[in-house]
Amino acid sequence: MTTLPNPRFANPRDAPTLRWGIVGPGAIANDFTRVVLAHTTQEVVAVSSRSSERAALFAAAHGIRSSYGSHDELFADPGIDVVYIAVPHTEHVRLALDAIAAGKHVLVEKPMATTAADAKRVVNAARAAGVFAMEALWAKYLPKFDVIRQLLDDGALGDVRLFSADYGFKADYNPGSRFFNPELGGGALLDLGVYLIATASFALGEFSSVTARGQLSPTGVDVQASLLLETAAGAQAVMSTTLLADTPGQANIVGTHGRIAIDRVFVGPGGFTFSPAGGNPVRFEDTSGLIWREGLSYQASAVARYISEGRTESPLHSLDETLSVLRTLDEARRQVRDGGSIRSLEAQ
Repeated sequence: MTTLPNPRFANPRDAPTLRWGIVGPGAIANDFTRVVLAHTTQEVVAVSSRSSERAALFAAAHGIRSSYGSHDELFADPGIDVVYIAVPHTEHVRLALDAIAAGKHVLVEKPMATTAADAKRVVNAARAAGVFAMEALWAKYLPKFDVIRQLLDDGALGDVRLFSADYGFKADYNPGSRFFNPELGGGALLDLGVYLIATASFALGEFSSVTARGQLSPTGVDVQASLLLETAAGAQAVMSTTLLADTPGQANIVGTHGRIAIDRVFVGPGGFTFSPAGGNPVRFEDTSGLIWREGLSYQASAVARYISEGRTESPLHSLDETLSVLRTLDEARRQVRDGGSIRSLEAQ
């Protein structure tokens, strides 16, 4: 192979325009709103917060027409098509269920919930209501992952046997912050490990066993973890995450006919190298010019396309896969937390 497939939907402006409501005016919501307004045709028309003042300040900063001092007011707004839920992890389920009950489509920040059982409540409610629901794993919608998906689908890597990756950074210890506070769903695995497991699932499929070891903070949340995951067919994922140090942030997908090395930081916009067995390496470069969280624009455009097509979940990251990833996270967190014996996911 001397050339690679082209990314589909390479321009985030190529999607029908929907009207968005932002739930929770925090840092990720600020970045999401900024890049969506700058790089897509999507409209952000409302924002809500428990503080009417915070909502009004956010609305003024982004030129948003409506701000609400309660989330229920936003859910009741008939001029909103889809809501982006960007509150702390532990609030995702409650607000997603409220939005779904109001008939809104939902994009829920990752992880969808802090446990698979809670995420199942959101999945069941969305399916019963017939609305679109998706976990906001933005990396899956970047151009490079579309090209990698085509290589995997075409069998260019052969039988994929191994995925390896790391993702970590140094977070200053603050027991009240979202990274270290268990009441906010803190920990490296929920915040960063979800990217690792979801990308491994993308490459290898569902996992049947988990081995995890790690370290806890004084607050009891995991601050570092190493994972070995295995599929029923014997393919393996070897991964590590930490809040104690910066890591290379690279990923590799290895098959019997070739391998892919994804550049740092593998979850953001960027390139990769495909090395076919017995052939010359081929590079993919992201020519969009988008930097880091500007890549969130691809995710918003994908949601708009799916909803406009009448879909109720993403064809690239199904709700069943979201649940599978969270079951893996549940077991990894359990093993790190209490050093319990290894057990099969098939028994859960």
